[in-house]
Formats: sequence, structure tokens, C-alpha cells
Amino acid sequence: MNIETKVKQTLKKIKVVVAPNLVGLGEGVPPNTKAGGKKGKILVALSGGKDSVVVAYLLKKFGYNIEGLYVDLCVGEHTKKCLEAVEKLCKELKIKLHVYNLKKEQGKTMKELWKKTKKIRLNNCAVCGVLKKWVLNREARKLKADKIATGHNLDDEAQTCLMNVFKGSINLSAGSGAITKNISDKKFIPRIKPLFYISENEIRKYALEKKLCFVEGKCPYAQDSYRIQVRKFVDGLLEKDKKNILKNFEVISKKQKTNEKINYCKICGEPSRNQICKRCELMNLKN
Repeated sequence: MNIETKVKQTLKKIKVVVAPNLVGLGEGVPPNTKAGGKKGKILVALSGGKDSVVVAYLLKKFGYNIEGLYVDLCVGEHTKKCLEAVEKLCKELKIKLHVYNLKKEQGKTMKELWKKTKKIRLNNCAVCGVLKKWVLNREARKLKADKIATGHNLDDEAQTCLMNVFKGSINLSAGSGAITKNISDKKFIPRIKPLFYISENEIRKYALEKKLCFVEGKCPYAQDSYRIQVRKFVDGLLEKDKKNILKNFEVISKKQKTNEKINYCKICGEPSRNQICKRCELMNLKN
């Protein structure tokens, strides 16, 4: 089964309507149609890497109404190369690109935030993850997107599941899946992961075959990440073993309660588990 068929099946499974000529859902049903016949919008979180590039390419090919969002972390040459790759891709696919400059919008570059968070021993990837999630949700709402699509793949998800086990936080995987689960709030935009069941190697091969523009390699600032240690272990597993990890967690997640109360951050007003969201906690750390 090729990658395109797998992605179509994933989209169908999570009920993100696919064009009828692709999966036989019936005639006269345009892609991603909302109630009332209006065509919905999917905002693709573009990083410049192979995964998000493939997501954008496939969703566009399948006929979805998509736009791209690139979060410029302002960390020098790396983000410059990524932005150039994203701009080239969006031009080729003829999709609208939105660029969110962290320094301009929030007054700090990611490097400045990393420097502040070293004293609380929070690694670079954790800080980056918090800021990106906050930005994606807020910007998607402003752009009136119905869903956010990310490039998370089979390897990423297997790593996350195992990390939560090793850290004794298995409940954090309860809401994970190809689409965010059981979170219903007017300020929260659902996230989908079209590559949820696709291996990293398969995605790289596809991106190269289609001659898509992307930046090779991992982020140069992720060297202190605990995920890298787990990735080395997961890389040694067979694809069927990675899939089994996800299957087992899907069974577990059905038994976990994920309908937690959603608060609104007292500072920024965004959805949060606590009175103050993680983003605002980081932004307000003293030097």
C-alpha cells in the first residue's frame, strides 16, 4: 500500500472528508465540506522539513482548501533556510503562506527564551513545542481555519508514547491520535496528523521522488532533547513494532478520561489546563 492510499485511509478514519473520486465516498461531495455546503479550511503547520512539506503536498493534491503557516523562531541561518524552502513550496503548490515572526509578535527570539529557561532545566524542544502550539492555535482561529494539520509521523508518535511511559505520564497519551480527542472548546482548533501511520523513511522517500523542496536533517538546536535518546531506540525497531506501540496506546486511550476541564489563561485568554498557560509562564520568567 503506497503512502497516498494510507493517508487517504487515515483522513477517512478521522472523518476529514476526502474528495469522492479518491476514496469513493459518493458523488457530489467536495473535499472538507462543512455543514451548509461551505468548504472548510485546513491550516498546515509548515516547518520546512520533509514531513510538513509532504502533508501540504498531499492535502493540496487531494483537493483540500489549505493555507500554510510558518513560525519563524528567529534563530539565524537555520530558520532562514527553512523559510526559503516553505516559500518555494507554497509558490509551487499555489497556496497562501502566513509567516509568524516570533521576535516581531512576542518581543523575543527563541534563543532568548532558551537562555531564560535554562535555569529551570527546560530543554530547547519543550520550550519550542509550547510556543508553537500556542501560536498555531491562536493564528488558526484568527485565520478562521477549521483544522490544523501537522507533520507528525509514525516514528514521532511511537517516540512520544514511549517517552510518556518512561516518565510515568501515560495519561498524557490519552488524547493523542490522528486527530485530537475529546477536546471541545470554541477557542481550541482540532489538530490532525495525516502521516500518523506513515514511517519517517517512507515519507523521506516520497518527498525525494516528488522532488519536493525541504530542509534535510534534524533541528541543530535539539541536541539536549530527551526525545533524541528515545529516537535512537525507536529507530532500531521494525515498522510493525512501531505500529503495535500506537495500537496498544489507542486501546489504552479508550479507557482514559480525557474530558478535562478547559480553563482560559488569565494573561492571554488562550485555552489552558491551568490558570496561567505554559506559554505565559515562559514569557514572564525573569532573566
